[in-house]
Amino acid sequence: MQPGLAERLIAPATMARLTELAVLDPALVVDDFTAPEAAAALRETEVIISSWGCPPLDAPVLAAAPALRAVVHAAGSVKHHVTEACWRRGLQVTSAAWANALPVAEYTVAAVLFANKQVLQLSSAYRRDREDFSPHADLGAIGNYRRTVGIVGASRIGRRVLELLRPYDLELLVHDPYLGPLQAAELGARAVDLDTLCATADVVSVHAPELPGTRHLISRERLAAMRDGATLVNTARGSLVDQDALTAELVAGRLNAVLDVTVPERLPVDSPLYDLPNVLLTPHVAGSLGGELHRMAAAAADELARYAAGLPFAHPVLSTDIHLTA
Repeated sequence: MQPGLAERLIAPATMARLTELAVLDPALVVDDFTAPEAAAALRETEVIISSWGCPPLDAPVLAAAPALRAVVHAAGSVKHHVTEACWRRGLQVTSAAWANALPVAEYTVAAVLFANKQVLQLSSAYRRDREDFSPHADLGAIGNYRRTVGIVGASRIGRRVLELLRPYDLELLVHDPYLGPLQAAELGARAVDLDTLCATADVVSVHAPELPGTRHLISRERLAAMRDGATLVNTARGSLVDQDALTAELVAGRLNAVLDVTVPERLPVDSPLYDLPNVLLTPHVAGSLGGELHRMAAAAADELARYAAGLPFAHPVLSTDIHLTA
C-alpha cells in the first residue's frame, strides 16, 4: 500500500472524475492483490485501473474478482501484468501508451537536434578551454541543416518522432520490417534496410520493441559501420544495443551517444559511461514524469468514462498487441 500515491499521480480534476465514475474509492492503491483491502475490493471490482508495477492478473487473482470485466492501464505496456488468463476471460484492455509516447518522442527530438548541433561536445570544450574557446573553429560539420536522421522502428514513438522532425531541413530514414516504402513516404521518411540506415545516418535513434529477435539489433557490426562522429540515441530498451561494443566505440571517441536506457538499468558505479564527455546518460526519464503523469491519468479517466457509457475503448489493446512496449 502506498498512501498518498494517487494524489501525487492524479490531478484533482481527474480525481474528481474518477470519484464520480467509480463506485469504490479510486484513491485505493494496492501493490498486492492478496492484501485484505485488495481482496475485499476485488470481489466487487468491475474495472481495474493499473499503472507501473501492477502485480500480474493471473488466474488466482481473476478467480477472486468474478465481476472483473476491464483493465484500464494508466501507463505503457500491459505485458507485465495482463496475462493469458485475462485474454481467456475476455477482459477488455486499454492502455495510455499513446500518452506516454509523447514525452519520449519530445526527448528524442531534443536529443537529435542537440546531437547534430554537438551541444554536448561544445559545452565540454567551452567548460575546459574557457577564455581560449572559439565557437567558430572547426565547426563545418555542426548543425541540423540537411543532416540525416535514422529512425529504427515505426512504433508509436518512432512515428511521433518522424512527425515532429518533419518541419526541419533533415533527411529522414526509417527502418521497420513491417513498413513499406509508401507508408514510410507518408511519414515523411525513406524506408531503408537497417544496415544502410546505420551506415548513412548522422543520428540513429532506436524505437523498436524488446523481443527475443531484437536483442542486440544494433550490433557490433552495425555500430562499427556508423559514421565517425555519429550519435546513437536509445530511449527504447538497453538490450537492443550491444552495449559492450557501444562502450568500446564511445571510449575510443569515435561515436557519441544519448542513452536513457542501459543494461543493467542502473549501471555499475564504475561504468565509464558516467564520465565520458561524448555521452549524455539519463536514468530512464524520457517517459512521463511529474506533470506528464497527469496526462496518462486523464487518458485513463477518459477510457473509464467510455466504458461507463457503454462505448468501446478509444485505445484498446488486443492479445496480438501484447509485445508492444510503448
